[in-house]
Amino acid sequence: MSTHAPNEARVIPLRPQTSPPGSGGATRAPQRPAGAPQTPAPREPLWRDLVGDVLRRERLAQERTLKDVAESARISMPYLSELERGRKEASSEVLAAAAQALGLGLADLLSLAQDELARYARSRAGRGRTSPTAQYDGLCLVA
Repeated sequence: MSTHAPNEARVIPLRPQTSPPGSGGATRAPQRPAGAPQTPAPREPLWRDLVGDVLRRERLAQERTLKDVAESARISMPYLSELERGRKEASSEVLAAAAQALGLGLADLLSLAQDELARYARSRAGRGRTSPTAQYDGLCLVA
């Protein structure tokens, strides 16, 4: 039988609770002061987000609608919207069709997305983090 009230939500913690220091249990990690803002580390962008940003930026630069580009690429308008928002992973065929509809080659689209990723890596390195590609001179691009 349940011990909680019928109209109350029961919360089940995902992590085990630790005992406060001095109680004989496990020690807790030091906590931030209540007023201190928590700034999570920025996450590395996903490839689909980068490609979607390039597609949207190119479409808007040409002052074209989703409908126009989707019809030209022979893909559905909702699907193109999902691609631009980084919600879907597109096949190379779909990416090539979308790029062609915007007057780009697939290589152009991917190069622009790679430029965005390199810009992100440089800005991250500028904040004191080193880029993994900065360690290699032979096989990777140096950031």
